[in-house]
Amino acid sequence: MTNLFDVIPAGFFNNLASGSSSRVYSDCLQVIYDQYDREISYRIARSRLRDAIAVYLLENHVTAEELAEEGESGARNYQDMANAVLRRFCAKEIGWLEEDSDDATYEKHIIMTEQGIRLAEFLEQLKKPEREEFSGYIFHIYNILRSEDPWSRDPYAEGLKNVYRSAKLLAKALKRLSTFIKKIIERMVQEETLESLTENIIEYCEGSFVREYARLTKQQNIHIYRTFIKGKLTDIQNDAELFGRLVSGCAAEEGLRGDEAEDQVLEMLQATRQFLTEDYDQIMREIRHKINLYLQIAVGRARFLRNREANIRGSVERTIRYLAEEMDDIGWKEELPAEAAGLFLLERHEFLDTASVRFPRRQQTVPNETFAQLEEMTREDVEKAKAAQEQEAFNPYSKEKMKAYLEHILGEKKRLESDSLPLESRRDLLRALSAAAYGPENGYEVRPLDGYLETQNLLLRRFEIVKKE
Repeated sequence: MTNLFDVIPAGFFNNLASGSSSRVYSDCLQVIYDQYDREISYRIARSRLRDAIAVYLLENHVTAEELAEEGESGARNYQDMANAVLRRFCAKEIGWLEEDSDDATYEKHIIMTEQGIRLAEFLEQLKKPEREEFSGYIFHIYNILRSEDPWSRDPYAEGLKNVYRSAKLLAKALKRLSTFIKKIIERMVQEETLESLTENIIEYCEGSFVREYARLTKQQNIHIYRTFIKGKLTDIQNDAELFGRLVSGCAAEEGLRGDEAEDQVLEMLQATRQFLTEDYDQIMREIRHKINLYLQIAVGRARFLRNREANIRGSVERTIRYLAEEMDDIGWKEELPAEAAGLFLLERHEFLDTASVRFPRRQQTVPNETFAQLEEMTREDVEKAKAAQEQEAFNPYSKEKMKAYLEHILGEKKRLESDSLPLESRRDLLRALSAAAYGPENGYEVRPLDGYLETQNLLLRRFEIVKKE
């Protein structure tokens, strides 16, 4: 097996090791990568990169001593410092860049290596993770299986391999989403003020994963596409002629023997069907559970903070108790006048009644196992079940309904503040929050405003909805 360090240069990660210049070097690599954004290739004039790095060093007040290596003297100006950075990145032991000269003009150019490109993209992904459209993976799989062209030309490379890759990407994305929600819950427990907690709840409601997750629930009819996909994968496996072409294509594409190619095709079909049948539902249940847990923690934390700030009585009682204990120790209590003695009677005699006693719950008995024979559903039963599923999947707060709601509320106006929205009931509050969450997708811009408004025993950050031109 090939080792990573047999492919990359020996000092590939040296510039990112713990040290005083690691932050500067990572930013310089990102500056260089951004310069190639509008180019047709990863080859650009050296002078252009030098000037871009010099501007970064100047704006961030980077000194020559920070970049000077052991045994080197400090550069005289920012262009010299930028040239030193380029020389270091082009060094053979680093290998992020390569230097080349034009045969016609003899102008020096910088080429970003393949490993350097992947490293820059990895650092950018860590710093600013891209938003993923989870439902797009399902639609992509559905479109591939529905189309006849990929399966008639090259069923393995253009068909099954794309389906398998999309299923794996969706699985990884959902696992990252589940982990991300867990981190939010851990961060919520450490909130200190009611204001910061409210900001966190607003960030959650406007979070990038909420809308993408909603499109995967039954309310958005994703289960219809999954049913088709699972049935189509079963048909492909049972089609002997098509399965044989898949095995032949896998053997030619991956360089495998016939039996190895057959095992890999079966593994890809079964793994994709297993994910869409069982693993997908399990992951979605876990995500739903964590979202509910997050909201419970947020509301509970908000109540705790409010009660803690308003618990003046408890603070006064603790203070008086502390004073009474000190007076007992030093003997001041005997010297108090009789009318002041009642101030320190903190212990009260109370009693228990039957209303304050909690009786243990009766343990439920486990019923006996029952068995029933399968019965084939009639057309009428199928129609009833279909109508029941459609009624269950009805979403009064979908993107389309929220767009019509905003158009009705705004009318001819271009701007609307949250104070003008109807918030008399819980249904009105959910409408307002859903309209704000789907606002950017419906052609509206949601801007936070100063202050908060209280409704339905909740504090919400004030905002305004502006219609985009």
